[in-house]
Amino acid sequence: MADTYPSYVDDKEKAGSGSEVTEAEKAPEVAIARRFGRVGGWMATLFDAGVEARGVERVPEDERETKNTWNNLLMWWSVNTVLTTIPIGVLGQEFYTLTFAHSVATILCFGALGGVATAFIATLGPHTGLRTMVITRFSSGYVGGTIYSILNILTQLGFSTTAVILGGQTLASINPGTLPLVVGIIIIGICSLIPCFIGYNMVHLYERYAWIVTFIVMLFLWGLGGKAGFHISAQKPLEDSGRALSVDILSFGGIVFGSFSGWAPVAADYNCRLPATTPPMKVFLLTFLGLYIPICFVEILGAALMTITNPDYVNAFANGSTGGLLAQVLSPWHGGGKFVLVLLALSVVANNIPNTYSTALSIMSLGRPFALIPRFVWTLLAFAIYTVAGVAGREHFSEILSNFLSILSYWTAFFIVIVAEEHLIFRRRGGPLGGYNLDDYDSPSRLPLGVAGVLAGCFGVVGAVVGMAEVWYTGPLGKDAGTEAYGADLGFELAAAFAAVTFVPLRYLEIRVTGR
Repeated sequence: MADTYPSYVDDKEKAGSGSEVTEAEKAPEVAIARRFGRVGGWMATLFDAGVEARGVERVPEDERETKNTWNNLLMWWSVNTVLTTIPIGVLGQEFYTLTFAHSVATILCFGALGGVATAFIATLGPHTGLRTMVITRFSSGYVGGTIYSILNILTQLGFSTTAVILGGQTLASINPGTLPLVVGIIIIGICSLIPCFIGYNMVHLYERYAWIVTFIVMLFLWGLGGKAGFHISAQKPLEDSGRALSVDILSFGGIVFGSFSGWAPVAADYNCRLPATTPPMKVFLLTFLGLYIPICFVEILGAALMTITNPDYVNAFANGSTGGLLAQVLSPWHGGGKFVLVLLALSVVANNIPNTYSTALSIMSLGRPFALIPRFVWTLLAFAIYTVAGVAGREHFSEILSNFLSILSYWTAFFIVIVAEEHLIFRRRGGPLGGYNLDDYDSPSRLPLGVAGVLAGCFGVVGAVVGMAEVWYTGPLGKDAGTEAYGADLGFELAAAFAAVTFVPLRYLEIRVTGR
């Protein structure tokens, strides 16, 4: 990867407009203060206190603040060693009647595919100094980048909604009847807001250490679950066979892939301040390991907890979903178990922080009018939206999670393919474009028109539609690959394939006609 990573263009002859750094890039706090007059003075006070002023402006090389690439590993470890990862493993048995062995195999295989995709996107951050949604402009133009930003806003708000619901459920289950679920959801939302309001450095500071406590808690759950009695063959009488089993694995695999690839649209947001000389392979490996190890570890824990056949545990899950089951697992420790449950509920904050932070950045990526509003304002708006949504959907967590993650895997699949092909084929050294002209990131007239990227994305949507299998719709290929009762969810695979096949010829044609 290090040998094939395309350079970016920074000389005046190629860039056309030079490589001048704007005030918004060099000193965003000054630009904002001037923009808002008297209110700008109050904002400047916030910036002086440590609130991040930078939004989606490119981070110039001499403004890069950290060389600690290990933050990549620790951040993603914290983000995913959390309560919200457990229910994904639970879905294998709850909805798809898979045995523990088949659930584990599906998690490991589909997780590796999603982890590779997300880790690749992460490598683009240090070498461009740009946020993920802005990077999409180099493959899909300004219009295409705006479309991806909208999709990502919905994605991150959806993630946040499921996170605050599960965290609230767990807090409410500690002493049933004493803490209303609505209050629990609001508590999780506020705790998630604070680091995101402050910004990039506080996000990394929190995520650097948050994994320590939650990883120990996960070990407790493994131990207490084992004491309660894992019965790894418990699901065998209920599991499908033959073609129906393949349907279950493919459908659950799409959810697992979504739990990994769902981070791809934000992966570059958290290392765009690393030096441009950071080896891409190092970023790739640390990101992949930071995703793959904790997500597999925790999702497999969720699958293992579903094999406990003790009636008390079965009833706890039936009455209180995943939060009720975890409360039952920790019940032998009495008061100590309730304390651990509080820690587990608060672990959701680490997961929800990147959702909240990147939602604000995606809103700013919609276009210049949105980018003019300070990042922390959009952060507050995102918090308000997902907290209200969490309160409204608090009784339907499993359904929201299952349907949301399946749909999520569709668009992230073709997004990843299009960005990867642009990067590896058209922006490679010696390729048709020879690198990235990074000064053009906010200049629609110098970016690609985006026709190729948008059309390839549309073909990706077509692939998803014909291959998907959801409760509310099954595509024709999904039906053919499935059984009479259920379709096979081939949505993300076909979305990626359709986009991959169409983008390359369309992009060659676009470059030939427009030169960009």
